[in-house]
Amino acid sequence: MCIFFSFASQYFLRVDNLLTIAMQTAITAITAYGMTFVIISAAVDLSIGSTIAVTGVVMAMLVKAGMPIWSAIIICIAIGSLIGALNGFLVSKMLLPPFIATLGSQMALRGLSLVITDARPVYVDNSPQFKLLAQTKLFSIIPIPVLYMLVLGLVAAFILRKVVIGRNIFAVGSNEEAARLSGINTVKVRIFAYLFSGCMAAIAGILLASRVNSGQPTIGVGYEANAIAAAVIGGASMRGGHGSISGTILGAFIMGVLMNGLNLMNVSQNWQVFATGLVVIFAVYIDKIRRANSES
Repeated sequence: MCIFFSFASQYFLRVDNLLTIAMQTAITAITAYGMTFVIISAAVDLSIGSTIAVTGVVMAMLVKAGMPIWSAIIICIAIGSLIGALNGFLVSKMLLPPFIATLGSQMALRGLSLVITDARPVYVDNSPQFKLLAQTKLFSIIPIPVLYMLVLGLVAAFILRKVVIGRNIFAVGSNEEAARLSGINTVKVRIFAYLFSGCMAAIAGILLASRVNSGQPTIGVGYEANAIAAAVIGGASMRGGHGSISGTILGAFIMGVLMNGLNLMNVSQNWQVFATGLVVIFAVYIDKIRRANSES
């Protein structure tokens, strides 16, 4: 895609455009880290976009009320983690299908964000530091969200590969009953996977609010689809038990490059969504073929 778009547009390989791709990809990648945990556990989280909206709105409201930035950040991350843990409880303890449980959460949280703001944006005009969370640049070159993406990616990869509960997520996703019989607390593992997803969505919500210097109750629509697409394109299997953070980052950048290149070619936004859908279908089909070959 990079080779194609570099010939299709003279602006594609410019440094400022490549940095723009990285910045736009950062939010998708951060939300996709959490989604990767959930997908590896053989589940799905459709509440990410609404969690982004709620935490972004709450962040803006707290900062506007005069609360210190770091206190507001901690509260919003706690809210996102609590939402994720609740989703995990609904799925693992109440045995609700992940699709239904998180779809219900999505609708409830979206409604909550509209209720607490009266469906109006919450503008922050009393805190210059709030803008710096997402609008500053490292060495005056690299957008700070890119740094967050890399650091959180390392943390997520470490948990998934080097921490016991990370390995247990793979076990639960591969065969939940076998994992339970081997002594793994499957309820704890699923709740943790969803908790991590909620935490990543909260961080994304804070960054998005900082980027637009306001809490937008309607923001985040479709972000769960982007997160799923990034994880699946990066090799995570919707049947669980397989996936990686490095693959998710690659998947997020594939989507970022695709969207940016189509923008430079003046392709309609509607066709961009269509192209993303085709990429996801293709990725799932490739995963199906890979699974079939490995089983044979």
